[in-house]
Amino acid sequence: MMMPQSRPQNQPLHLRIGADIETAIMSGTLRPGDRIPPEHELMTRYGCARMTVSKALSRLTEAGLIERRKRAGSFVAAPPVHRATLVIPDVRAAILARGSVYGLDLLARERRIATAEDRAQLRLQHGVVLALICRHSADGQPFGLEQRLINLAAVPEAEAVDFAHEPPGSWLLGHVPWTAAQHRIDAVAADADTAAALALLPGASCLLLERATSVIGQSARITWARHWFPAGAMPLSAQFAAG
Repeated sequence: MMMPQSRPQNQPLHLRIGADIETAIMSGTLRPGDRIPPEHELMTRYGCARMTVSKALSRLTEAGLIERRKRAGSFVAAPPVHRATLVIPDVRAAILARGSVYGLDLLARERRIATAEDRAQLRLQHGVVLALICRHSADGQPFGLEQRLINLAAVPEAEAVDFAHEPPGSWLLGHVPWTAAQHRIDAVAADADTAAALALLPGASCLLLERATSVIGQSARITWARHWFPAGAMPLSAQFAAG
């Protein structure tokens, strides 16, 4: 495949070789997965030693533009993957940040031997969990509904906390270290129970956020939660970085 040679001829040769390949990649002449001309072909084309070509390809590899595969050659790298880190929302903090008065209603609390569903959500073989259902309010109006499981083997002190006055998410964020989180976000229609808890009409649009936190290297999760928010109530933010 022909590559443009439009760079200044007085450049060091390895830079000119690399610049020509980079131009071919950026212009789409060479696409992700395409093979870069083999070293012997580049040596002939540019009239240089293998070391010069190797130096040019090494710089392109360091820049993430190509991949060098042993005994296979060099190939255009795929575009960098981007990973998103979703900021774990503290519902109470979000409400207070708006200048609203925060309220909490503990609708259900149960300490129980983990059911099959509990074990699946917390990745437990067996154990005891604390199951909570809470309603968050802003200025006296329903803001969000929370269903939460806490693994009491991982967080035994949670059993003594009065979650009628302390939001479980806020308490966990402030007291329990975690190193990994999984999120699932969906748009759902409120069922009858959810709609009643949030003072909505059945079928109203809601944001559903499901989240689990754990410690890297440990199979069992610390906590699992499912939140329902009326459409537009709870904005989410994420940070992105090249992976």
